[in-house]
Formats: sequence, C-alpha cells, structure tokens
Amino acid sequence: QVQLVESGGGLAQAGGSLRLSCAASGRTFSTFPMGWFRQAPGKERDFVAAISWNGGIRYYADSVKGRFTISRDNAKNTVYLQMNSLKPEDTAVYSCAASRTTSMNPNDYHSWGQGTQVTVSS
Repeated sequence: QVQLVESGGGLAQAGGSLRLSCAASGRTFSTFPMGWFRQAPGKERDFVAAISWNGGIRYYADSVKGRFTISRDNAKNTVYLQMNSLKPEDTAVYSCAASRTTSMNPNDYHSWGQGTQVTVSS
C-alpha cells in the first residue's frame, strides 16, 4: 500500500493549462505503475492516463491524447499530469492511483488519493 496526495487542481479557462501532482509516501513507490482517473458529477470514473514504474510505457484515453502528458519522478515519489488545451468537458475530480500493472482498468488499482478538483470554464 502507498498513501497518495494530489495537488495542483483549480480553475482554468478553456485552452489553458494545469499541472497536477501526486505525492506518494512509502519506499515502494518506484515499483508501482501509476494512473490518473477522473470523475465528473453524475458520471462514472474514467481512465485518463497511466505510466509504468520506469516511465517506459504510457497509456492515454483517446479524449486526452495529444493534450495531456503523464510523467513521474521516482526520486521525488511523485507522478504528474500536465494538462494542456483544456476543454470544459475536462472538468472533474482527478485522482491518482497505484497499481500492480500498467493498466487502464480501475479495478487493477489498489491505492487511491482523495482527488483534486479541476474546473475548466468556457
């Protein structure tokens, strides 16, 4: 298990950018693939992006491909989500999670952060 805390959310205008951070506690962070998910009000949790333990494999949802970039710094126990060209439909609570495998399936993830709100105005 690992404890995760997200930060960096807030209000942005359409076309703008935000960078989310997810800080992890625990010495095993560097061994876990990590992912970002989001949930808008009244909707199911959706996969956004995932990254393998060493950053060599990255997956993106089609809706964010070319606009969002997931990265990690194992020395800082942190995973990032750089979000560019934001759209109002990106508005959601964004959560990071740790997994045993690089995956788009939320059921593969065993540790979750509390989430950070991202709101994009038109």
